[in-house]
Amino acid sequence: MKDIRPDFKDIKSFDEFNRYYWYREELSQICKSLGLEYRCTKQELNLIIEQFFKGNRVEKSVRKVNKNKTEAINLNTPLLEAGFSFNQRFRDYFSAVTGVNPFKFNADMATAWRKVKAENDLSFTIQDMLKVYYGESNYAKYDNSACQWNQFLKDFCLDECSNNYSDKLKAAATLWKEVRDSKNEKVYSRELLKKYRNKIDMYLK
Repeated sequence: MKDIRPDFKDIKSFDEFNRYYWYREELSQICKSLGLEYRCTKQELNLIIEQFFKGNRVEKSVRKVNKNKTEAINLNTPLLEAGFSFNQRFRDYFSAVTGVNPFKFNADMATAWRKVKAENDLSFTIQDMLKVYYGESNYAKYDNSACQWNQFLKDFCLDECSNNYSDKLKAAATLWKEVRDSKNEKVYSRELLKKYRNKIDMYLK
């Protein structure tokens, strides 16, 4: 019997919350109902909820960056003070520092920046971001959970058994709903075809 995902108000810890799959819209509504910032990415919303369980509130009022900040930045400049953004100015700066041209920001850097903003971390500097780029920092790591459904669908379609279904997308979506709402790992396996056969037989050829 699959585990039913409880209402958010009945969840007591972030670890318990993290056992279940949540869509971005659901996370946004949770944050909005708690009076927290809710107009951001799925990863940022997850981080905000994690902070909530830790007793920290990321309020709706977003800290405004002064666009008239000094143009002079160096490795010791805090990202928030520098008015950091993934734009050409900072791409050129990191290119000059690393010698990599063209320079591309990676997923860990994007995750680190989200954490800096969510926690209003005034101590995180350009140098710290450079360490993230080189993989020398564990400040924040990209979580690919947002891609779980896409990977699930891809793995289902790669399984030759999926050829038995006339509507692969609906069959996969039905299986995904069962997995998403359970405490089990959010991955596809052929065992799911047997376990939930009664729910997907209607899609057989």
